[in-house]
Amino acid sequence: MLPARFDYQRPETLEEALFLLDRYGEDGKILAGGQSLIPLMKLRFASPAYLVDINRIPGLGDIKESGGKLVLGALARHNEIADSDVITARYPLVASAAPQISDPIVRNLGTVGGSLSHADPAGDWGSVMLALGAEVVVRSSSGDRTLVIDDFLRDTFTTDLRPNELLVEVRVPAPSPHSGGAYLKLERKVGDFATVGVAVQLALNDGHVATAGIGLTAVGPKNLRARDAEESLAGAEPGDAAFAKAARLAAAAAQPQSDVRGSADYKRHVVEVFVRRGLARANQMAKA
Repeated sequence: MLPARFDYQRPETLEEALFLLDRYGEDGKILAGGQSLIPLMKLRFASPAYLVDINRIPGLGDIKESGGKLVLGALARHNEIADSDVITARYPLVASAAPQISDPIVRNLGTVGGSLSHADPAGDWGSVMLALGAEVVVRSSSGDRTLVIDDFLRDTFTTDLRPNELLVEVRVPAPSPHSGGAYLKLERKVGDFATVGVAVQLALNDGHVATAGIGLTAVGPKNLRARDAEESLAGAEPGDAAFAKAARLAAAAAQPQSDVRGSADYKRHVVEVFVRRGLARANQMAKA
């Protein structure tokens, strides 16, 4: 199928893009990497009257550290994140997830801002950002709003973005010196949607768990945060017993549906196994 007719705009500045969003309202859609929007348009599941292409706007693709945080511009491509020296050196969970997103073509074009704004529960970045306690900055012509990722991701394909707002950057807190993270993903083949994904972040202090973050992919109506599992780890001595308990709690928090990729029971089992493995891997990094 071919998309329905639409008007195409390519603003050169962020201010121009925000003006267009004000003008078009719900009839307009942002075009970033296009890896989710264009297939939806070709199938006519989405038929925006106006496309606002933000790819020529300078500064939206930056990857940098600022104010004690990793700042990812909305147009930072998955492969650019995977190739970033600062991410490889200091943000192991982000570095672990980026090469696992879809396939090389999607990673070359797809963006972190577009992925989070699309809010697919099988998307990887949502779980990663939940585990890391990230924030997103959204901008309109009226100014900025900063939202914790838990509040930004509201439901299936639904975020807190308003029609005249654009996600401009993602902010990830810098990890403590004794920390580690990992992203584990089960897929039927390279480039397929996740059957199950688990993002784990762990920080140690004086031989005990200081903080833990656990995000779950493709096992609920949106990316899920396993809060009970995280809380069970706080202050615990890192090891098999604590990790097994957290893994059971994470599996209990999952809300999978049976489908062609596996039964709900199977997916919960994968969550439990992946959380245990991820915590063990993060613990090794934190102690190194």
